[in-house]
Amino acid sequence: METDKSKSEANGSDEPDVFPFSNNDASNKNEAKSPVAKESLFYNMNHKSRGLAIIFNHEKFDSDSLKQRNGTNVDADNLKNTLTRLGFSVAVFKDYLCHQVENVLIEASKEDHSDFDCFVVAVLSHGEHGIIYAKDHAYKPEILWTKFSADNCKTLAGKPKLFFIQACQGDKLDGGIKMTQTDSSSTYKIPVHADFLIAYSTIPQYYSWRNTARGSWFVQALCSVLDEIGTDYDILTLLTLVNQRVAFDFESYVPNDSRMHAQKQIPCITFMLTRLLKFNIKTQPMPT
Repeated sequence: METDKSKSEANGSDEPDVFPFSNNDASNKNEAKSPVAKESLFYNMNHKSRGLAIIFNHEKFDSDSLKQRNGTNVDADNLKNTLTRLGFSVAVFKDYLCHQVENVLIEASKEDHSDFDCFVVAVLSHGEHGIIYAKDHAYKPEILWTKFSADNCKTLAGKPKLFFIQACQGDKLDGGIKMTQTDSSSTYKIPVHADFLIAYSTIPQYYSWRNTARGSWFVQALCSVLDEIGTDYDILTLLTLVNQRVAFDFESYVPNDSRMHAQKQIPCITFMLTRLLKFNIKTQPMPT
């Protein structure tokens, strides 16, 4: 007979995971080969490969003040499977130190991405407003993307670069509110910080929630939307539906803590995309 305790363990419990795009350096006037015609409405997603996807999964931390993130391995596995189905080559890095995180990013920025459609980084960790935690200490989120600007990584210039961050941005709570129904060879300039998308699991200064058995609300919604309709709509439409699922389908269940119980969450998307991004169904190239 299933006990209340075993039911609780199976369902898990909800726990909180406790930005901006900045680069103060002047941009160099460099040139890079455009992967698509200037007038094109869509990004070119017909390269030989989809591209690299890097996942930094943080479960345990050196500091006693940072709790173990139970459920994050579920997120990492689901995200890896989802991105693999979309055609990405996925690498997962578990409990990396801050300098190791930076080294992975440096090496990735040195890769030749000429035959890739795009690039993805996902971070699953604790956070506060303006910082993300590695295993040993915190770092600013800008570390994740500055190495991939058009002047720093020319083979990704003009290509979409996506960053997904599952972490708190503060300690505020959202109690919600009840509602009643009623191909070209020509050259052209682009900003070096164009073609980025940064998706946070929550808005600045607020908690981000994670279920200890099923994973974080944001990654659950992201994976389900991408798995179901990821090749049917452009990325901003998909992320709008992710926002909808997180906002409407999730609510914290912490009945022994009235402050944390029945709380809500809404993701926050910042984008500098210059075209529509749609994940076409990736087919193998014909033999020559």
